[in-house]
Amino acid sequence: MAKRKTKEDLMTLSLDHEAVAAIAKSVKLLTMDAVQKANSGHPGLPLGIAELGALVFSHFLKFNPEDPSWINRDRFVLSAGHGSMLLYSLLYLAGYDLTLGDLKKFRQLLSKTPGHPEVGITAGVETTTGPLGQGFANAVGMAIAEKHLAALFNTGKHTVIDHYIYVIASDGDIMEGIVSEAASLAGHLGLGKLIVFYDSNRITIDGSTDISFSEDVLKRFKGYDWHTVKSSAYDVDRIADLILEAKSVKDKPTLIKVESVIARDAPKLKGTNKSHGAPLGEDEVKATKLALGADADAFFQVDPAAVTYFRKYKGKLKQEYHKWFETFEKWGKANPELLKTWNSYINLVVPKEIKLPEFAVEDKIATRSASGKTLNVIADQLPYLVGGSADLSSSNKTEMNGKGSFSKDNPKGRNIHFGIREHAMASVSNGISLHSGLRPYCSTFLIFSDYLRPALRLSALMQQPVIYVFTHDSVFVGEDGPTHQPIEQLASLRCIPGLQVLRPGDAEEVTEAWMMAVRNNSRPSAIILTRQNLPVFPKPDKAWRENCRNGAYVVCDSGGKTELTIIATGSEVSLAIEAFKKSGKPGIRVVSMISRELFLTSAPGFKEEIIPPKSSRLVIEAGVSMGWYPLLNPRGSIVCMDRFGESGPGNEVYQYLGFTVERILSEINDLLA
Repeated sequence: MAKRKTKEDLMTLSLDHEAVAAIAKSVKLLTMDAVQKANSGHPGLPLGIAELGALVFSHFLKFNPEDPSWINRDRFVLSAGHGSMLLYSLLYLAGYDLTLGDLKKFRQLLSKTPGHPEVGITAGVETTTGPLGQGFANAVGMAIAEKHLAALFNTGKHTVIDHYIYVIASDGDIMEGIVSEAASLAGHLGLGKLIVFYDSNRITIDGSTDISFSEDVLKRFKGYDWHTVKSSAYDVDRIADLILEAKSVKDKPTLIKVESVIARDAPKLKGTNKSHGAPLGEDEVKATKLALGADADAFFQVDPAAVTYFRKYKGKLKQEYHKWFETFEKWGKANPELLKTWNSYINLVVPKEIKLPEFAVEDKIATRSASGKTLNVIADQLPYLVGGSADLSSSNKTEMNGKGSFSKDNPKGRNIHFGIREHAMASVSNGISLHSGLRPYCSTFLIFSDYLRPALRLSALMQQPVIYVFTHDSVFVGEDGPTHQPIEQLASLRCIPGLQVLRPGDAEEVTEAWMMAVRNNSRPSAIILTRQNLPVFPKPDKAWRENCRNGAYVVCDSGGKTELTIIATGSEVSLAIEAFKKSGKPGIRVVSMISRELFLTSAPGFKEEIIPPKSSRLVIEAGVSMGWYPLLNPRGSIVCMDRFGESGPGNEVYQYLGFTVERILSEINDLLA
């Protein structure tokens, strides 16, 4: 265990108790009024740990409110996002682009102070939190990014990456399964720059945690190989001591359990679940203001001492900020090649020309294998690409050869072994992306996208360009049976706003799918891949890559007026081509639709060029039919699967469920009759 810091060590902090008290008081006053005015919100947490937030922001956090995206800032993550007024109040007092008027618009439409913190909406908010546990896991990703970038860019003479990730997590966060996954990974990786404050107020919506939660959290985290300590939430000297102690522990993340009282200063509601998720009420607000020594009839009060302190503190922070840039300039002059690399990382530069693997027509290769080859070729050209799989890299083909494994002892490694932790994997990847400087990908079987869906949804909500590689995409999984055969997963992914879902039909389309993913910096992508081999088919459309970027292109056309358009994705494209060839009828074309959503949102002229408006349509996809019906107008049919699969050899299951040339020919004949 690390040596405890002494009072002499604390004296070097010049801990300003009056300032901490003034800031905490201001947070409480602002929180009560904002929640009461909105008639909605969670006042209990901010009132319970305002002192902790005040201490961290006023004495430990390294930031510049005038440059919220400064790469070497400390990150502050409020995983307990329901207590958002704690964060908003602190950001306002610290001088971020947030006004008192913004606080008065708490939880109002299009305000800078939404109900839960949202990255991109409010300056100083590092990630979108609210779904409990997500912020915690995001912070693990941020700590991974910090450790990796520090290993790459710091030199013996200059340090350009050196910051901490602070987290406030609630009882609810700690209960969530994703926290167990993420904490286990963080301990294994020895993420010493991660410091988590566990706000243990022992209250949830239903009442005391005694009714559902009795484990020893510190013992649990100690088992994860964390450094664990505890304090009262109101002993700021002790907490400051423990933060210094946490910083001295270089090889382990730290959990500081702070025992608090929810809504501490509210005379009637403190310590009760009634203060968790509802306004205190006008009478209780007045009584609490009196208990704090404030004017009971005044609104949105701020202690002048808090404002005065942060004005001075901003000056100190600016000095550190400018000192860092001086160091950075010296580092850049001393390391010009490293500076070029830095710029490519920070800006996620994608070269105009990217070398891609080549595949010959009629080659038979699983799209997961083609993806693995593509990934390895791209990885050599995009050094900031990092990622891995949930213990399936050999199956997902997501290992970057020769790039090393990220670990406690090898932080330069680019392959991240997430272990069997799908949910945390996705959330950690969000954190890596949010940190900036790296582009993450993660992978598992398509069926297990259900395990990580909440984090993937947040990737889309936050517009983070995480690349998701999902393999084993249909009943061709075979003998593993219906538990492992994805049926509804494609439809469920496509209905997430902002997620680019790409299901390539052969190895060449895989290379384009990867390019569509790496060139998209404003939203996540999901690349859906097969386990079974597929033939590489000819592409007479010379602009097929460009058309892919609009969602679809014509693979085969028998000429003349198009009477029937066969629309297929993934492995079903080759099935459609085979049926097309055997049919021999005029007026048929086959379209490979790599992205249904991109196609549906493309220009009307393009859509009509690919699918003639008056032609009948036949959709073929090994998944549920949901979402395809809008494409059937004026007349059409769907060969899909609105049922679960069966256990047996993949090809036999595929045919048993109706994915045969004979069935496609029958559908063609019916539609052309």
